Amino acid sequence: MPAPSERYQTRPFLPIRRAYLHVYAAGRRKDLIHGLVEFDVTDARKKLGELEAAGHPLSFAAFVLYAVARAVDADRIVHAYRRRNRLVLFDDVDVNFQVESELDGQKVVKSVIIRAANRKTVEELSAEIRIAQRKEPTGERRYRSMRAFLFVPRPIRSLAWRVIMANPWWVKRLGGTVGMSSIGMFGPNGGWGIPIAPATLMITIGGIARKPRIIDGSLQERELLAVTISVDHAIVDGAPAARFAARLAELVESADSLADGQRSDPLSLTEAARTSR
Repeated sequence: MPAPSERYQTRPFLPIRRAYLHVYAAGRRKDLIHGLVEFDVTDARKKLGELEAAGHPLSFAAFVLYAVARAVDADRIVHAYRRRNRLVLFDDVDVNFQVESELDGQKVVKSVIIRAANRKTVEELSAEIRIAQRKEPTGERRYRSMRAFLFVPRPIRSLAWRVIMANPWWVKRLGGTVGMSSIGMFGPNGGWGIPIAPATLMITIGGIARKPRIIDGSLQERELLAVTISVDHAIVDGAPAARFAARLAELVESADSLADGQRSDPLSLTEAARTSR
């Protein structure tokens, strides 16, 4: 019998994690630069609380996703992909959003693609995210397809992955045009994450910390959201990246998307699921 200091337990290394390795390998081939910024979300969180009290609960992640998609829409170079000596700038901003899900008794990160996020309201995006956090047919089909792909020998998988990454239309179909992940659940305070991602634009949402800020000439305690903006420097220069960050800050801090006039009538879950495919 092992000594107390040597006791351990085992759990299976899920096949889906082998797919993560391909994603990380593709991410390491990108020339990513990172900007660590903070956005004042005091007003946004207050409005979200008021909407929830009025019977219209909306997702904070959907609010940020809305702002990201609209900021990309203003200058689509930040989600462009290279096709040989041309850049492809898609009209739709398809956001690859990460949610936690349970699989075979383990917590894993599941990729959910929110299609045409730049054309949807915060309410519509909230409905899609809530569906994605549960098991639903589209996600299950994607998972089964990935499992089948993982049975292919690794050299062939690696070659296939490189071919996919060289084709912007396949990248968009399988992985979206923008990556977005949240690490805020790791703790109650602020903090940034530096991702390894194959996307031209990756947004990493950190925690929220209470910090002093000067507002209208007076010092106030505000809620600041830590955000990492990562772009492929081979495609996006510093100036457009800085303009994107400024637009994103304006959209998040103004919280105009949460005004009553900006919200749509509630979507049915069936309709939200259909539009996410």
